[in-house]
Amino acid sequence: MVVPTYPDSRVVAAMVQERFARHIAAAREQGQQNLAPQPDALTIEAIINAAFWASLRREESYFPKISFAFLPPEQAGKPLTFERRLPFNPATLARLAPAVERPGIHLGVWRYEDELCVWGAAHRIPRHCFVLEVIEPGLLVIKYRRGQESGKFVNVAVLKGNQVKLVDEEGASLPDCPTLISSLLGSGSRSSSSDSDNVFVQLAVSMRAHGRGGALLVVPQGSELWRESILWPAPYSVAPPFSELAELMRQDAGMRNERPWREALGQAVDVVAGLTAVDGATLINDQYELLAFGAKIGPRGGSAQVEQVLTTEPVVGAVASVVKPEQLGGTRHLSAAQFVQDQRDSLALVASQDGRFTVFAWSPCEGMVHAHRIETLLL
Repeated sequence: MVVPTYPDSRVVAAMVQERFARHIAAAREQGQQNLAPQPDALTIEAIINAAFWASLRREESYFPKISFAFLPPEQAGKPLTFERRLPFNPATLARLAPAVERPGIHLGVWRYEDELCVWGAAHRIPRHCFVLEVIEPGLLVIKYRRGQESGKFVNVAVLKGNQVKLVDEEGASLPDCPTLISSLLGSGSRSSSSDSDNVFVQLAVSMRAHGRGGALLVVPQGSELWRESILWPAPYSVAPPFSELAELMRQDAGMRNERPWREALGQAVDVVAGLTAVDGATLINDQYELLAFGAKIGPRGGSAQVEQVLTTEPVVGAVASVVKPEQLGGTRHLSAAQFVQDQRDSLALVASQDGRFTVFAWSPCEGMVHAHRIETLLL
């Protein structure tokens, strides 16, 4: 089957190939084992092309949602393998999509005698494995798994129609970059918690997933100053603080590697993230204790109104700009920016109904609120 060419696929493939080559080489130098094979640019281009056109094919009234992993079956643990390999083309992929829609399942793709084929499906893939996920028609995300323990993939590029966004890995080097964003960019240190342990990463993903929009305010444990920026009485104040997340995070590292712990963490994260769908802001401290939800933000007594914020997006070619906070969204964004300006040791995570996601943090270097647009990292 002759597959039409996705616009700019060759340019994108070259940039992605260079990034994977660099990451895999660095991992080898660090002595990491069981690394994924490095895809060449022609293979990446072919996978992009087939996946894009497959994403536009409706199968029994559904558009496909598929994840592809480029690796041989020998590196996939205990995979499901087909008796006969299947051709890697849009028609085949669209028909297979319903079988692999669930999270964590990837169609295995490998090159046999210069031809890409689908050999089966896998849920365990090695470090730095090339993964392409079809999110919706025309929307593709290229990513990799940092390690078997990591629950969130690191995004490399997002392709939406004719728009291509290559994630800027240097975004973590921005002054005052929150650790949540460093973790999503794949630059968190090994001494810090992994993505599966990083509650705020998972909360951001879950907040965006419910699609209703919401705001989560993160305040220091032991401080009561944040109360000066909330209108009281709060409709849903929690007493004592809900501590399920905190208790899970206090368990030792050995427990965190167990599946029951990861499942319990995921359920607790979804409970808290679900509360952000209620009108108003949800408050949690930096030790993961839930304090309130549905809270209304008000200016701190005597504080100035926030008039401008610095906004950036960790995408190659994106330019930082200073804008009025209302240009970022509605009341939710304006209130979050005001809260962070008044409570400078806090963090505000804001999800929009249209999928945009912004992290507000105070930047001492810039002397203003910094709005980090990170939806590209959360897909």
